[in-house]
This record gives sequence, structure tokens and C-alpha cells, in this order.
Amino acid sequence: MRVIDTLEEIQNQFPGAVVTIGNFDGVHIGHQSLFHEVIAKAESIRGTAIAITFNPHPARVIKENSHPPLITIHEQKVELIGRSGMDVLITIPFTREFALITAQSFIRDLLVGIIGMKAVVVGRDYTFGRDREGNIELMKALSRSLGFEVIVSGWVMIHNNSSERISSTRIRELVMEGDVGEARKLLGRYYQIRGTVISGRNRGGRLLGFPTANIKLQDELCPKSGVYAVMVESRERCYKGVANIGYSPTFDDHLFTIEVHMIDFSDNIYGEAIKVSFVKRIREEIRFSGINELADQIRRDITEAKILLE
Repeated sequence: MRVIDTLEEIQNQFPGAVVTIGNFDGVHIGHQSLFHEVIAKAESIRGTAIAITFNPHPARVIKENSHPPLITIHEQKVELIGRSGMDVLITIPFTREFALITAQSFIRDLLVGIIGMKAVVVGRDYTFGRDREGNIELMKALSRSLGFEVIVSGWVMIHNNSSERISSTRIRELVMEGDVGEARKLLGRYYQIRGTVISGRNRGGRLLGFPTANIKLQDELCPKSGVYAVMVESRERCYKGVANIGYSPTFDDHLFTIEVHMIDFSDNIYGEAIKVSFVKRIREEIRFSGINELADQIRRDITEAKILLE
């Protein structure tokens, strides 16, 4: 997939450009359905499948401090869209100046004029342009004079008999509730965080006998406090593990941490980047009477995680 980070990089229009536009936070099953429609349409006209997104998220610019945490940082979003089979990803730097572009100018000058759009695939509630003044009706009206096709995609529902569609908002709620199993169904993959291994409080291996990697989180969205069965990617290999998120109430130091014990792993990975995929929440964070009781519980957590991760 070709990745374009500014409109200035586009020197020529794309042949048979079929476009979808959105923030794509989470790159969930609903987003993936849009991508599949774009790819199918592009193949039918021997064109180019293009996704257009924004960085930073428009809410960061428009709402400033009243925005929700992102499900996926931009780096991961790019990777996930690349896996979908799209030909091109265009990231538009979102600024206050860009937010003032009218809906008509966005379609005429950018999508048609610069990109060469021949078809666009969007969801039913898609809005665009200054103050979200543009909608599907305006897009269809412009399509007749500018010569492109508008394809309106249906919702992907959470369950077959459900009236609720898959959305980034619902996935965000599930992760914050600790229901990473249900979040997986809507994402089409395990929810994942990324971070750098930093020095901890030197008690996982020394006091408890279970060395842990303390993570400095890159992501904004963190699962609910508790203990989870996880898969950990480190040095291009994958390991089973147990993650503890929270304040370690047994030690009563009130410091929020994300610690991961990687099963059958003892390498020094301080300063390295790792990825942690959440498979299932095992239990709440609990205050224990002392080190021995906590260590016994960790052994049980590891045993349960091994069974869940088989």
C-alpha cells in the first residue's frame, strides 16, 4: 500500500480512483466492510482503491480537550488499513484552516480535482466540509455535474438480530469496561496496546518470582484495571502472558502501572517496544494480605492464562 502523508505529494490523479473517507478509529469490522466495497469497485473498473483519513483526529482540533481517547494510534491505523488490501492511504493533516473548507470545495477541488475520484463509498450518515454542511444528498447532487458515482454502504450490525451497529464508540466502551472479548468481535482482532518497556519498581522478579515488563503506554485507550490473559509481541516473536493493569493495592503505593509477565521468557528488553493483545479479563485487581498470598494468586492467574491461550 502506498502511504501519502500530504496532498502535496500527489503529482497526478489516480487512475479510476475509488475513494472512502473517514477517521477509521479502530479500523473495526464496519470500516473493513467499507474497504472491501472500495476494493471490489476498483477491481471492476481496473481502478485504484483509496482510503482518506486525517491526522490528528478532527476532534483534537475542533473540540480540543473534549475528545474521547483513540482506539488506535495513527501508526497502528496505517498498518491495519494496509492489511485490508487498499492500494493507497492518503492522510490529510487536519488543521483549523482545513476545517474551514466548504463541502463543495472538498469534493470538487480535492477529491475530484487532485485525486481524480470516479466513485466514493461512504456510510449512511457521512457528513463533510465546514461545520459538516455536506451530506449524502449534496454529494449525489455534485456527482451528476462532476462525473463520479456515489455508493452508500449499509451498516454492519453488532449481532445478526441487533439494532445496534458496530461503532468506534461502542468498542471504546467495551475496552473501558474490560470486556475485551466482545471488543474483539467488533474489531475483528484482539484489542492491542503498544508501549516501551521501562524500569519498574523491581519487585516482580525479586519479591514475587515473576519478572514483569513495565510498559510506558503509547496508546490513549487503556482497558479497565484488572488481570488479563494476553499475547505479547517482542522482537518479532509472540509470547503468552499475563497483564496487570492498575494500582497494585497490595503494595499501597497508589501508582498506576501496566505490567506484563511473559511466560517462559527471561530476556532483558528494557527500552524496547512491545505490543500487547488482550484476549480475556481474568479477574479484578485485589488487595492481598501479603507477598505470599499475592504470589500464589499470580501462579493461578498464569495457569488460567495458559489454558485460555492454548
